[in-house]
Amino acid sequence: MKTKILFYFFLITAVLFPQTKYFIYFKDKGIPFSKTLAKSSATYQAVLNSLSSRCIQRREKVMGENIITYEDVPIKEDYITAIENQGIKIQNKLNWFNAVSAYLTASELSKISSLPFVQKIEKVKELDLANPNSLEKIYPEQNKEISADTLYGQSFQEFNLSDIPQVHAKGITGKGVIIGILDDGFKWREHESLVNQNVLDEYNYVFHVTSTEPQPGDIPSSGDHGTYVFSLIGGYKPGKIIGAAYNAKFILAKTEDDRSESHIEEDNYAAALEWMEGLGVDITTSSLGYSIFDDTTYSYSYKDMDGKTTICAKAVELAFQRGVITVSAAGNDGDNSWYYIETPGDGTHILTIGAVDSNNSLASFSSRGPTYDGRIKPDIVAMGEYNYGADVSSGFSSYGIGSGTSFATPIAAGVAALLLSAYPNLTNIQVRDILRENAGNASNPNNDIGYGLISAEKSIAYPNFYLDSASNRFILNKIFFSNQGVKTNSAILHYALNFSTFNSVNLNYDDSLKYSYKFPQISSGDSIQFYFSYIDSLNNLFREPTTGEFSFSLGNGMVNIINNIITNSSSQTILGNSFPNPFYPISSSGNTVKIPFYSNSVKLARLTIYNSLGQIVKILFNGNSLQGNTTVPWDGKSASGKYCSSGVYFYVLTLGSKSYFNKLVLLK
Repeated sequence: MKTKILFYFFLITAVLFPQTKYFIYFKDKGIPFSKTLAKSSATYQAVLNSLSSRCIQRREKVMGENIITYEDVPIKEDYITAIENQGIKIQNKLNWFNAVSAYLTASELSKISSLPFVQKIEKVKELDLANPNSLEKIYPEQNKEISADTLYGQSFQEFNLSDIPQVHAKGITGKGVIIGILDDGFKWREHESLVNQNVLDEYNYVFHVTSTEPQPGDIPSSGDHGTYVFSLIGGYKPGKIIGAAYNAKFILAKTEDDRSESHIEEDNYAAALEWMEGLGVDITTSSLGYSIFDDTTYSYSYKDMDGKTTICAKAVELAFQRGVITVSAAGNDGDNSWYYIETPGDGTHILTIGAVDSNNSLASFSSRGPTYDGRIKPDIVAMGEYNYGADVSSGFSSYGIGSGTSFATPIAAGVAALLLSAYPNLTNIQVRDILRENAGNASNPNNDIGYGLISAEKSIAYPNFYLDSASNRFILNKIFFSNQGVKTNSAILHYALNFSTFNSVNLNYDDSLKYSYKFPQISSGDSIQFYFSYIDSLNNLFREPTTGEFSFSLGNGMVNIINNIITNSSSQTILGNSFPNPFYPISSSGNTVKIPFYSNSVKLARLTIYNSLGQIVKILFNGNSLQGNTTVPWDGKSASGKYCSSGVYFYVLTLGSKSYFNKLVLLK
């Protein structure tokens, strides 16, 4: 009877004093705000000691020496203690946001708001999972006939569409890469394709325990979705499924609550990202999306999909700034009135993944762009319709069929892992650029499929550079995909600096896979044009690319594909990003795109627009530059005065004796 009375008491208390989850933001961290922290400070050393060595190495690739920022400083313990002394249990601590989350009654909300160190309090958004698009359905495998392969089984077509088996055949399998997955839980020990996977760590942010499997009070199906997603990137059962990056290591986080009154909570997502980043994760992937919430008062609208409004978008941006490759599903609202990309897919640097079918046709349910601020989304697409994966709900050895951008996303994240596995020196910026530049629609990206179908083979075959810190010289890396192999001593690099005369040099071979060349000293701001030639085992001569040349810019320790910013030794942007990009020229309002460039002195300058075929569209500037910054407008018209068609355009700045490149997208 005592137990029953106690139960009634808790039930009445819950009704009379309902609680809602809130973010509690603090005014400071007990130290003055600074973008960088003094290395000699105790605060800097404390944060540094809290990070794994792998995290530090990854940060150094993109952040240089200043790898600790104000966001990394822990929340002041006095503030946490004061909150807990009110009888409030803190759910998550978010150092990056200087905030905690906690359930509060109305009276507690009022009391906490009055504390002198509290800056503001906001409700944690909760996604209504009654929306059938929130989680994709998984059906038994016999419901759909799929072409099979001896090694990959029925998973072959979803991976073959993105050229993954060809990369696996080269011995590139994701080894050396750590991938973090955020989902509704994982029953990885309960399925044959995952039970032997290398899971480094896992945490349940819903129940705050170290197991991501269903807990007491959870529903039995919790984790089915996450397990299916995990199998597409990490599953390994020859004859059944070979995941995209099956030889990687994994960190798992349960951030989504599947119970009947279920919700996905933003604080869980942000806390999981911060935790994974500190452990040294290379890639994070999530098949979650936020738009419409339980309480529609707090729902996001389209104007919030700008990459800088939601907690999730802010969190992935902070992770990206620290060198993490971030990947997220576009959403499954393509058939609905709300058809836009959902957050965090609206993030500025996150790779947002849409879905296509086995014929590379857009899946109708795949959410589309643009973001509210006009950026193209999704970034790329992968197969997400009738994907074959682990159906743990039906048994240890069972598989199923599922459709949704959730299932395209782990494939794309797996390709990113393959690229990083092949070239560990790549930064997250390079990985993102290479994947997009080698996708199937890169020459004409749009808001249905973005840059197009992701290709593992094309991305890994694409040449890349890194700066060797020991010699301070740039090293070019290349992997050839040839049906008949390559005679190693026949591989030659033909290159020119700043459009000068071409030189020919033999490439060095590592006796296993990669070719490389260490360049003589290259000046900051130089551009390089190059191509390769080689002879296969049948004595056939090949040129790559077959026509034209690759073009990169090198300088200030940075390596950029033709369409990226070029910087000089003082880190001053020479040729900047156009704004807005993409832009929409409208005759009635005279909209223009603005192209900025910088010169440290008066020099002869020429700014030219080219189309994707390399043809001159219009010369925008031809004369002496100003000393300092110059901004040149373009109204989207060709030299004949007619508006140009939608597509990718290059703008080329010749300043003195050097040339610089960037890219913009025109949409009509």
